[in-house]
Amino acid sequence: MTSPSPVPSPVADTGDPLVVAADAENAAIFTYGVITAFVTAARRRMVGDYAAEHRARRDEIDRAITAAGGTSPLAAAGYTLPVQVTDPETAARAALAAEIDCTTAYRALLEQADDEAGRRIGVDGLSDCAVRAATWRALLQETPVTVAFPGSPVSG
Repeated sequence: MTSPSPVPSPVADTGDPLVVAADAENAAIFTYGVITAFVTAARRRMVGDYAAEHRARRDEIDRAITAAGGTSPLAAAGYTLPVQVTDPETAARAALAAEIDCTTAYRALLEQADDEAGRRIGVDGLSDCAVRAATWRALLQETPVTVAFPGSPVSG
């Protein structure tokens, strides 16, 4: 799991699923920034595209939080990655972990959303992260490449 460093972000304790999703997106953006230095030249564009997708989704969530009268979480200064990134394989593992963290946040958002806008953000975010996670699993030659219930504790 990707977590803020050196101390966990206090926004994760709010219980607001939009805030938790925004925090997961901030962690994913950080992760993609780190792994850019370790992926192969052939994967660099994909990593940049995935980071841009996470930024766009985070910005969408921030707008939804603001529209609901809340305050968007600030990104932590740094995050602790689940693996030490030293090469293309560990970079892919870190990216996969970030995508799994995001699917977990979006699944929780779907379960707790009480309006159409929240459910739409949850469905779109969960779908996008599940596809990116499948891409990383395929690159890592993991099977199965897809999971039946992305974001659930049993889907890993």
